[in-house]
Amino acid sequence: MASGTASPPAPQGLIRVLIVEDSEFDARVLVTLLRTGGWEVQFRRLAAPEPLREALAAETWDLILCDHTMPDFSAPEALELLKSTGLDIPFIIISGGIEEGVAITAMKSGAHDFLMKGALGRLVPAVQRELREARVRAARRAAEETLRESELRYRSVWENSTDAVLLLDLGGVIRFANPAVASVFGWNPADLAGQALDVLQPSDLASGEWLQTFRAAGRAKSDETMGRRRDGSAVEIDLAVTRMQTGDQEWIVVIVRDVTERRRAERELRQSRQEFAAAREVQQRLFPKAAPSLPGFDIAGVSHPAVATGGDYFDYLSLADHGLGIVIADVSGHGLGPSLLMAEARAYLRPVARRFEGTDAIVTHTQELLAEDLDKERYITLLLVRLDPVTRMLTFTNAGHPAGQILDAAGRVKAVLKRSGRPLGHQGAVPFLKPEPVSLASGDILLLLTDGIDEAMNRDEEIFGMERALEVVRRHRDRPAAEMVEALCAAARAFTAPETQADDYTVVIVKVL
Repeated sequence: MASGTASPPAPQGLIRVLIVEDSEFDARVLVTLLRTGGWEVQFRRLAAPEPLREALAAETWDLILCDHTMPDFSAPEALELLKSTGLDIPFIIISGGIEEGVAITAMKSGAHDFLMKGALGRLVPAVQRELREARVRAARRAAEETLRESELRYRSVWENSTDAVLLLDLGGVIRFANPAVASVFGWNPADLAGQALDVLQPSDLASGEWLQTFRAAGRAKSDETMGRRRDGSAVEIDLAVTRMQTGDQEWIVVIVRDVTERRRAERELRQSRQEFAAAREVQQRLFPKAAPSLPGFDIAGVSHPAVATGGDYFDYLSLADHGLGIVIADVSGHGLGPSLLMAEARAYLRPVARRFEGTDAIVTHTQELLAEDLDKERYITLLLVRLDPVTRMLTFTNAGHPAGQILDAAGRVKAVLKRSGRPLGHQGAVPFLKPEPVSLASGDILLLLTDGIDEAMNRDEEIFGMERALEVVRRHRDRPAAEMVEALCAAARAFTAPETQADDYTVVIVKVL
């Protein structure tokens, strides 16, 4: 099935990262967290002084993430090497364990932050903060250099900035505003020059409050707050404030970025996550709460979605002929839409199974009920098995689903439940073949799964495959069915690590006692 995802995080652009780390796995964890935070990440991993020196000389980097202790290198050594270049790059130490005194020494030496490998929840906000502070420092250096060279050139740079730039005297009067203030605050720059700073701060603040805060900033300071547009409406902004000296004149420079759209996207993302969490809770209630108690059989099933809600489905059905039905299915795609189709399929299958006899008749009538809601973009693969606990006979209908497998007591493949028809879709009623029944014996194991496990892929683009799945079942065939299904899911996750789960994992196992 095609992989789907929940709503992505608000995009934060490209970030170039040097990862000083001897563990490739730990480096990939850091990259994954940064990508989860919304960045497009370009990175290089190294673990020795010379490669670091060459990388700093050859390319431009936005961030350095450094392990504290490595076999041939350390964070203090890397920090000293960075300082020797004169480059201003945020340097964050990532440690598996560090004493408080060592951490304090590292911060005094110039490290911008330190995090523990076992608690990386602060990584994204820490990087956001340090990149923002680096922008402030870069803006301050650029502004100071420009002012030293020429006030005219200085203003030219600001006038071409996409961020709003304000130049204030210490009395809070705006002496210069670049063209970008029009898009942020709705003011014509010429009209804003000469106005008091109070015209831009929220009306509920006391007069001079912004100015007092800006004048107290002893160094570059960055904050997110609310501003006021010319029409009185509020605007969400990121303020970077610094002090600047030109000759005998001291100025306050304010760089303003409109973050309204970014904040809106972040709120929508939080709302989407909450909605998906609620949808997942509802969906999980649709799965069987417990396996049926069937004399002579040990039955277990599990479904682990790739995202908050999934398109996989399994269930146990009471059949009209008093047999036990076991169904496993997969709706194309992931997310809320497929999960709704899954719930619809479940709602139709249960009453149909109690009314019609024969797996082919049950699947055919379900297909007719679902036809109007399925098309070429949305279809369902489904495998329905009927167990007769008295005769120990198994019959089935496979509508385009990965083949079920039956192993004998020695672990050999005894039967394959191959496809007997196309997936359920908009093609209308299509007859299903009637495969030969399978006689079950003590020690037999029935394995049903979705293609999330069969097609799980590692970073070398190898797939997990049915043979690996069967080998896991063979190794654990003496364990209860409930332990076997979890062992199979765990094996698939280990195979694809450190990549995240790309598709739903759903497994049903039946052991004949």
